[in-house]
Amino acid sequence: MRALITGISGFAGGHLAQILLEQGVEVLGVARSSPKNMSYLSQPVTLFSADLRDPHAVDRLIDEVRPDVIYHLAGQAFVPLAWDKPWDTIENNIRPQLNILEAMVKYQLKARLLVSTSNEVYGRISEDQLPVRENTPLRPQNPYGVSKVAQDLLALQYHLSHGIDIIRARAFNHIGPRQSPFFVAASFAKQIAQVEAGINEPVIRVGNLEAQRDFTDVSDVTRAYTLLVAHGQAGEAYNVGTGRAYSIQYLLDVLLSYSNIHIDVVPNPDRMRPSDIPLIYADNSKLCSQTGWQPLYRFEDSLLRVLNYWREEVNQEHKNLEIKHES
Repeated sequence: MRALITGISGFAGGHLAQILLEQGVEVLGVARSSPKNMSYLSQPVTLFSADLRDPHAVDRLIDEVRPDVIYHLAGQAFVPLAWDKPWDTIENNIRPQLNILEAMVKYQLKARLLVSTSNEVYGRISEDQLPVRENTPLRPQNPYGVSKVAQDLLALQYHLSHGIDIIRARAFNHIGPRQSPFFVAASFAKQIAQVEAGINEPVIRVGNLEAQRDFTDVSDVTRAYTLLVAHGQAGEAYNVGTGRAYSIQYLLDVLLSYSNIHIDVVPNPDRMRPSDIPLIYADNSKLCSQTGWQPLYRFEDSLLRVLNYWREEVNQEHKNLEIKHES
């Protein structure tokens, strides 16, 4: 089997690539610029550099690769950036998918396409609507959520109008090694690692700690994607989450419990969002019943993986700086 991953150099893309390699799948990846280092993969993959917003570039890519499966993960995933640059987010998330769909129609490609959307399509949910089911009305509360609703419905439309074999995966928050420090678990873990290394003062700066989210280890999320490709029903949407919510406060407390250094917690207004959803978690029964998926990582173990990753990264950066200063 030949699988194409868009956004392979992103957080989820690299983890998905490794799972597919372990399954014996031929992996091809595309990113806007060639990834500098994917040495964490167990074996090399074929990489393409293309701007997926360019329909001609996507045409050439699909015609050349002719994959059996496409995992479409590329896009702008940081909600605060969507507030600052709403059009960039909408363009980066909608145009590439439209180009892929048009190319699939043009070349009559019979590949299965998994589109990764987000729990942000649901927006603010009242407690009597929890856990969130796939038939919950879509009411996004930020530009990122709007872009993900558009991706979700665009996928459904091309399935209905053109018969494209599409799975819609509505992933809830995921965490794990190599996630950008723009995201909460990685941000806290990096700050703790910098304090432990003596780089920063023993202070961690935080935004809203009361919000509660459904966090899933990225390895469990990407494994769910492969199971959906194997067993999911074409055209359907699936929530990908643990079905349990944890507060940001608890997330921080767990990370701090793994450190022997006392660290003060200081609120930072710049980290507050204009509109924040207080509580959301998934009804994952559809995913579990149709694919047999269950999360393998405990939340606390995932957080330790994140912290240990940033400890290694921070220590390596510190060593590199020392070597540079000595030379």
